[in-house]
Amino acid sequence: MVSTPRTLAVTCAVAVLLTAGACTSQPQAAPMPTVSMPCAKDSLLTRAAGKLTIATGESVDDPWFVDDTPDNGQGFESAVAYAVAEQLGFGHDDVSWIRVGSDTAMAPGTKPFDVGIDQIAISEERKQAVDLSAPYLLVRQAVVTLKSSGLAGRSDLVELRDTVLGAQADSTSHQAITDLVRPTSAPRVYDDNDEAEKALRDGRIDGLVVDLPTAFSLAGAGTDDVVIVGQLPQVGSPEAFGLLLEKESPLTGCVSAAVGRLAAEGVLRQLEEQWLAGDTGARELT
Repeated sequence: MVSTPRTLAVTCAVAVLLTAGACTSQPQAAPMPTVSMPCAKDSLLTRAAGKLTIATGESVDDPWFVDDTPDNGQGFESAVAYAVAEQLGFGHDDVSWIRVGSDTAMAPGTKPFDVGIDQIAISEERKQAVDLSAPYLLVRQAVVTLKSSGLAGRSDLVELRDTVLGAQADSTSHQAITDLVRPTSAPRVYDDNDEAEKALRDGRIDGLVVDLPTAFSLAGAGTDDVVIVGQLPQVGSPEAFGLLLEKESPLTGCVSAAVGRLAAEGVLRQLEEQWLAGDTGARELT
């Protein structure tokens, strides 16, 4: 499964589920979804009694999963999936994984799984065909540069202000530059990220600001010359990732409630710090 396109905004009511939402610079507590149905394991109508079947893409990458092995619990999305399963009463051995292509996952109709996870962006359009849970991640923006650039070693926002940064026009990435970095030189804007990446490689800009998943893709593309400087504080109306379920699934309310508890208890933030901002991810620029 894949999550493109990455352009749809999320409302402020959704954004407060995680650390710093789009409507405020202060951390917000996660609202607890109201669920009228019983969410005990024995009451859940899963595909296989007593088991939770989770789907992900036909191939998955670090740091979302590790070694293309979803069931090892390593990587941000694998860890989130098991945390949600645990909230629902399913132990590690009660979870089974299947691989499902994007078209199958997103299409209307019966699914061969209970829950899907693979950087799936929440949008009203997608909600016409499938259910999407409360968000488990608000996507942040990140700065990438060439390994040979002096920008690669910088660690805070102040150190970025004397650099020339680029981003896609009319994007959250561009807003992050103007609102957070506030460089002394006006940011360069491009029609799309491909054009912006070319500008980076040609030396016309010092760094490129993109969403975090794109940053990981650029840094892991095999060329070994693009590195992530770090990720920026939350800004604007960020894209949000949610778990995918069959339309009108009896599990949707319970899954959203589980995500809400994990957010309220700080577990999602801890997993984000471990897998997306720690040694395995992109450090946070402040």
